[in-house]
Amino acid sequence: MLSPSQRQALHDALAGRSLAVCFGSGVDSTAMLVALRAADLRPDVITFADTGGEKEETIAHVDKMNAVLRSWDWPLIDVCRKVPLASTGYSDLYGNCLANETLPSLAFGMKSCSIKWKQSPQDQFLKGAKSGPNARPPHPLWVSAQANGQQIIKLIGYDCGPADMRRSKGLKPSDADFEYVYPLQLVRWARRDCVRAITEALGAEMVPVKSACFFCPASKRWELYWLAANHPDLLERALLLERTALTGRHSRFDAVEFGASWDELVRNADRFPSTSTTVGLGRNFSWNQWARVNDVVDADFRVKRSDADRARFALLSDTLRDEDNALDSRSAGIPIVPVPVSTQMQLAWE
Repeated sequence: MLSPSQRQALHDALAGRSLAVCFGSGVDSTAMLVALRAADLRPDVITFADTGGEKEETIAHVDKMNAVLRSWDWPLIDVCRKVPLASTGYSDLYGNCLANETLPSLAFGMKSCSIKWKQSPQDQFLKGAKSGPNARPPHPLWVSAQANGQQIIKLIGYDCGPADMRRSKGLKPSDADFEYVYPLQLVRWARRDCVRAITEALGAEMVPVKSACFFCPASKRWELYWLAANHPDLLERALLLERTALTGRHSRFDAVEFGASWDELVRNADRFPSTSTTVGLGRNFSWNQWARVNDVVDADFRVKRSDADRARFALLSDTLRDEDNALDSRSAGIPIVPVPVSTQMQLAWE
């Protein structure tokens, strides 16, 4: 699984330190656990942040990995959740966006949704919180590290693919509370290496689906088709969120600039004019417009649910998926039927 040099790289960076794994329940973070196991490096704590918008497959994978961790005699995954004030009227990230009539911050090029709903709950699980609905005592690992004058190392599952290398390049190696290490980059594993490692160590059935909220602005078009095929109800909720935000009180959409209202363009145009203004969950494209143009929804923007439609969506998802996501698991039970290449190209609007 690991060469001597890869094993040594992990030991040089991590051996003898307090280790906290940030588990995302996706391919990279699962492969990170496999790599640590292969190097005989046992973490002290493993946390997973549940935003309330995770796909059911992602949550199920947490349970499956806990069974693996139990067999390894490793700590189980602690699920962390942000608890908003009762006065907010919502309990998760989706509710937060819907109540405020806005999109996740990533749709505007920011990352506060991830910081607020993923990073902070995991930080508070370790450091504790003195007051409020998230109040809790500090974790024993934090108490021990503070007493010894050492920092806990947070292990992040960024791989060696171009996207994750860009993400990690500008990040600080440490802050006042933690050091940050990317084990997959130490062993030079890209995503396909991660899939291979999981398959070899745990079995192909343990390769998880891509981990992300069902309304994540970073979703690719193959993921939207995957939602339409597997979870049409979630896609409809995402479309509702987008419509509410782009027609609500905080919308940045300007009908004067575009020559029509957002709703008119979604219903009657194939795309929005080029602009720096966020026009939907896809930032430069609207999920509602994409769904209409590609015959994913009916006139009332309800996702089509016939067997033929779901088969078409599943096939288009697999057709558009790039090699970085090869071998991702898919929900069973959706028939795959042939779709002519000409039809695929017409439907796979870019």
